[in-house]
Amino acid sequence: MTALPPYDAVVLAGGAATRLGGVDKPALPVGGRALLDRVLRAVDSAERRIVVGPQRATEVPVTWCREEPPGGGPAAGVAAALPLVRAPWVALLAGDLPFVRSGDLAALRAGALGHDGAVLVDDAGARQWLLGVWSREAIRRCTWAAGGSMRRQLGGLDVVELRAPDRADAPWLDCDTTDDLQRARGLV
Repeated sequence: MTALPPYDAVVLAGGAATRLGGVDKPALPVGGRALLDRVLRAVDSAERRIVVGPQRATEVPVTWCREEPPGGGPAAGVAAALPLVRAPWVALLAGDLPFVRSGDLAALRAGALGHDGAVLVDDAGARQWLLGVWSREAIRRCTWAAGGSMRRQLGGLDVVELRAPDRADAPWLDCDTTDDLQRARGLV
């Protein structure tokens, strides 16, 4: 098996969590560990872990940055993080994915080789833009602006779609609502 090239991880954790009443969503626990720490654990093989959002305690060292304007959305978060990315590949992840695993990242990294990137698709076949691995050069060609959609930024690239193994704790399960959070807690 060929060794995968190095990658950095960008974790977006700067949202307002309005559907959860404005709480610090990345700090919410699932299975005794903060959502953000669960995501950071999945990218333990990254050269650098860059977190976009307000600084908070984490279990592992990270590099912090802030999108402009604060709360400007995922595209603004990527724009803030890109100058800090050094590795040839970068994982773009939401900070509220309690079930993403290092194996999911390895599959994405392998799938992206020879392409601009790879994303996981959910059960309905929808691309999960904040669960992917990208060539640093490819995403630097995109126009990242506050309020821009991830699909608009990344959709024109050469993207490989991967399906995750069939499991109840799907890696794309995010925690946007109280119901999502309760479902996640019930799966650990």
